[in-house]
Amino acid sequence: MYELANLLKLFGDNTRVRILWALSESEMCVCDLCALLQMKQPAVLHQLKNLKQSRIVKARRNGKVIYYSLADEHIRQLLTLAMDHVVEPRKI
Repeated sequence: MYELANLLKLFGDNTRVRILWALSESEMCVCDLCALLQMKQPAVLHQLKNLKQSRIVKARRNGKVIYYSLADEHIRQLLTLAMDHVVEPRKI
């Protein structure tokens, strides 16, 4: 339960969710994420480090460039399910 709680905490930060959502669309390098999210490189790198340590994101090096992607399909499914819940009409 402790690991589950820690996983869900990572989804509690707007910046991390924006990064994950972008990576759910395609693999990206840090410069692409910075441009897309209009953020500075140190902030993006800090969040990517946290996500990578938590095994939510993986990295692949191609020469000098490191490309990031979601670690597996489960992360994409979590994002999709959460978004489905958010946009679902509320029942009173």
